[in-house]
Amino acid sequence: MELGLEDKVALITGGSQGIGLATARLLREEGAKVAIVARGREGVETALEELGRDDDLLGLTGDMGLAEEAEAAVAQTIDRFGHVDVLVTCAGSSPGGLVENLTEEQWFASLNLKFMGYVRSCKAILPHMRERGAGSIVLVVGNDGLKPSHWELTPGAANAADQNFASAIAEQYGPYGIRVNTVNPGPVDTGRWDLLEKQMAKDRGISQPEAHDLAVSSIPLGRICKPEEVANLVAFVASPRASFVNGAHIPIDGAQRKALMDV
Repeated sequence: MELGLEDKVALITGGSQGIGLATARLLREEGAKVAIVARGREGVETALEELGRDDDLLGLTGDMGLAEEAEAAVAQTIDRFGHVDVLVTCAGSSPGGLVENLTEEQWFASLNLKFMGYVRSCKAILPHMRERGAGSIVLVVGNDGLKPSHWELTPGAANAADQNFASAIAEQYGPYGIRVNTVNPGPVDTGRWDLLEKQMAKDRGISQPEAHDLAVSSIPLGRICKPEEVANLVAFVASPRASFVNGAHIPIDGAQRKALMDV
């Protein structure tokens, strides 16, 4: 299926690794022009090498925890390509942990990046998309906002806030031709999931392999998701093929049943 992304311009935050990088790779294959932004220049350079440097690829350094850097990422993408059709937000990580152990700093760090970072990115790009009368925003959030768990509190809170935010602006900006949706993975085989597994093992007093097996046991498909599988969904939702999908919160977690991990 042709997704209709040929020559579209996409900005991907958190695009140097994991789901963001997999999405950048797929959008490039679909013929889109892609800008990736991430905090570490070394990671951006590595991603650019992997994606194949050319005039249709832009690598930016920026921290979505800072409003001015989110605004700069949007401005630099527009300067390079003339406009932006698609925004994909992946720049966010939240620490796992139990309520009695989480610090104020961990809560604020999670909400500042995983929630406010998404808000900043959208705020920076929405006036541009409204002026053009078109745009697609896909927030890569997580199933913790839809399926709360006491061992993933900070991501759950940030994710639920993202989903509420997305629903609200989908209604507000739909009349301007702008679609806003969230894609919500469960466990995905990335570096971030490795950190969550380590924290889960520590909280439960088990080994990391045992924590991994516990997560797998909660997924009827019997395995952890791959970043490319999430990227497939993100690309479709971002594309003109999903032209009537707006304000949706789409899970991609293999029908995970988190209660099975509550042992």
